[in-house]
Amino acid sequence: MQAAEPHESVPASIWLRDEARPTRTSPLSRERIVDVAVTLLDRHGTTGLTMRRLAEGLDVTATALYWHVRTKDDVLDLALDHIFGDVPLPAPGPDWQTDVRHVVRGWRAAMLRHPWAPGLIGRPMLGPRVLARTEYLQAALTRGGFADLRLAVTTRLLANYVIGAALTEATFLHTTDPHARANVRRHITADPFTYPVLNASGHLDTERWNDDQLFEGGLEAILALPPHTSHTLNTE
Repeated sequence: MQAAEPHESVPASIWLRDEARPTRTSPLSRERIVDVAVTLLDRHGTTGLTMRRLAEGLDVTATALYWHVRTKDDVLDLALDHIFGDVPLPAPGPDWQTDVRHVVRGWRAAMLRHPWAPGLIGRPMLGPRVLARTEYLQAALTRGGFADLRLAVTTRLLANYVIGAALTEATFLHTTDPHARANVRRHITADPFTYPVLNASGHLDTERWNDDQLFEGGLEAILALPPHTSHTLNTE
């Protein structure tokens, strides 16, 4: 690995660093590190993942681990990209909306299988698996007539929507027991005069609207937006 010049800063993201892989023969590899890291993240979350615990799970010393990854942030970036590799990318079909639905639903499913993932999406998403799926998404939108700023806006809208939905589901539904969820709804229904619309709409009523219904409805609302508008988006 070539050392950076004194006046140069080393990029924080593993995806932006030009690193040489270790040349010595070793049973340890980045792929094995990531597999164990994902298992630990699924079990303990991001706060429970430490380099020491990861080394113990791999049955290696911390020194051996640092030959392959520099920091915990490197491990998180690699793990995040790894789980998005589970989102299949079929050949593009004749209907661009079907392709968009496919990749967005796949993103949500991947994050719900790994509830620690949505909270990391603010990190640079530059891994090859994530970029391949973003390329697939934008290619589908482009076939639907989206271009330039409208393409960028719609891409961000879809990304923020699926991340927000997965984060809400992963934190509220996956970590809160059913009795507590019922108490949340009762807090609203107990005061119908203050919250008449929330009572009528079934806000936070998981028995009336489940997550799949809400997610699909939101996705369809986004896909119904026209690729072109009669007014130019205000960029000021």
